[in-house]
Amino acid sequence: MTPRALDPFLAFPAELRRIGLPAAPDQTRDFIAATGLLGPRSIADIRRAAHAIFGPGPDRRAAFDAAFDAVFLGRALASPSEGAPDDQPPAYDGGAVELLADPEDEDPSGAEATSAERLTIRAFAQADPDAALRAFRRAAPAALPRRISRRRGGGKGRLPDPARAFREMMRRDGELTMLPTRRRRQRQRRILLLLDVSGSMKAGTDGAMRFAHALVQAGERVEAFTLGTRLTRVTRALRHRNRDQALGLASGLVADWDGGTRLGDALASFLSVPRFASFARGALVVILSDGLERGGPDSLVQAMERLDGLAWQVLWLSPLAAEQGYRPQTDALRAVLPHIDRFGDGRDPAAIAREVLGFARGARGRPTGPPDMPMS
Repeated sequence: MTPRALDPFLAFPAELRRIGLPAAPDQTRDFIAATGLLGPRSIADIRRAAHAIFGPGPDRRAAFDAAFDAVFLGRALASPSEGAPDDQPPAYDGGAVELLADPEDEDPSGAEATSAERLTIRAFAQADPDAALRAFRRAAPAALPRRISRRRGGGKGRLPDPARAFREMMRRDGELTMLPTRRRRQRQRRILLLLDVSGSMKAGTDGAMRFAHALVQAGERVEAFTLGTRLTRVTRALRHRNRDQALGLASGLVADWDGGTRLGDALASFLSVPRFASFARGALVVILSDGLERGGPDSLVQAMERLDGLAWQVLWLSPLAAEQGYRPQTDALRAVLPHIDRFGDGRDPAAIAREVLGFARGARGRPTGPPDMPMS
């Protein structure tokens, strides 16, 4: 039985997550330990321990202190904006969740799927490093698609380099035997990974999250989100090099593990936040889902149509596609096929890695940017 003295210390992280601030389970433990080490003489000492452990940024300090006062001093928080439900925190780019509105009229289109929200915490088993993921991390930097950057660098190109030409003339008393040139640099194209963590994907969620960690570690610009009945950004958690630590942090951020399936609403929430929508612009979008949508096909079709307009290429991987000759059966998935560039196998991390690398290598020959134009 938990001592009553610990009640505010356990309620405070939950309040932080409710208002859109990150609070992982290990931070809760460290907060209690730090308070004990301080031997607090006043509430100010507990506040200092909270600042040290949870580390709110300057722009979020006021909201953090308001949540602290609400829990430890019993002061009321500011009332939510008119028309917004009390349990719907704002979209946050570090790990908060956005509660999706319940659909009024559902059009069931997938067996073994539900739109009901189920909030739970998922524990990831400490598995041995996967040889396929190790190979993926080695091959990904060179294989992932690249695009032409706006920046220019030295090398054999068609663009004159006035700065280098001037330096050469200064060294050679005004003589210039060869005109130095430059070319546009290349950088890795952004990758957006959208993971379905609903109940119908439960068997493959652990492997999908391990692949997500490998991709975030191998790529230069990768964004990762989980979709179910909520939308959660897990990029920052997956940037930790230690996989077990990264998955533990992600587990504390995502609240709708193994719950319902409302992909259309989740994607609509993603696209409604300008910062999130910008992650898809010109990106390789990888969606890992079985497509068993329970929110009706219309919302998913509208969201995929807009996502396809923003993205460079869309790759949809489903564990059901492992079967030979598989064809999508749900109304929602059949309706969005025109907005998918490739529909592939997503049964396990090895298959996902093969699909992503194969698709990226096949797309490298396509034009990725404007050609170099000589300076006028």
